[in-house]
Amino acid sequence: MADTSKTAIPVINNGETTGACWSCGEMRAAHFCSACGKVQPPAPADYFTFFGLPRKLTLDGPELERGFYELSRKLHPDLYARAQKQEQQWSLEQSSLLNDAYRTLKDPIKRTEYLLKLEGVHLEEQSKTATEEARASGAMKKQVVPPALLEEVFELNMQLEEMRASKKMGEREPELVAELTQHKEKLEAQYANLFHELKHDWTEWDKLVDRGSEEDRRAVRDKMVDLLNRRNYIRNLVRDVSEALEE
Repeated sequence: MADTSKTAIPVINNGETTGACWSCGEMRAAHFCSACGKVQPPAPADYFTFFGLPRKLTLDGPELERGFYELSRKLHPDLYARAQKQEQQWSLEQSSLLNDAYRTLKDPIKRTEYLLKLEGVHLEEQSKTATEEARASGAMKKQVVPPALLEEVFELNMQLEEMRASKKMGEREPELVAELTQHKEKLEAQYANLFHELKHDWTEWDKLVDRGSEEDRRAVRDKMVDLLNRRNYIRNLVRDVSEALEE
């Protein structure tokens, strides 16, 4: 039996590896040996590389799904229930990485946020969880109002405060409800338009991955960051208005 304690973990490169299988010594595939079928130790890789994909934002959904199920069938821990402990552990780790990678890459927004993170970019924290954590800890939540929305947000916040005050008094002003409903519809339209803008930037990014300069990629990256921050902020505004309009 091969000594797995000294197994060198190979680095995945475009879905392939240069390491040898710990069990039979043959050149192995990324996650399992194509010769003997043994699961291999997880290699350091991002989610794109895990699936053997370039860092591009326009993916073939059905192809990604097929790859996921194919790998699932070969890496599932149940297949290694009678294997040695180390193989069982590798199977668990590989399956966990597979699930995390698939959940992230199949969602276009999560995929974009993940790629930006790989590029060293951290988006403004706009989530509801972050808001609640900030309130509980007394810390200031990092949240920047997009400049293009400043005037609109100021007016909307005034109306939201008025609506909350009215609700506390057991009143409901029809005119205010109508105005907030219009605001919500406008924000929802903006939210949808920003997604279409992002799709254009995905195409631009994918072109630049192969032959673009670092400067060109940085310009597109910065545009995506701005669009995602605005989109996240608008999403939260829609949530706030919806909550205010609830009976």
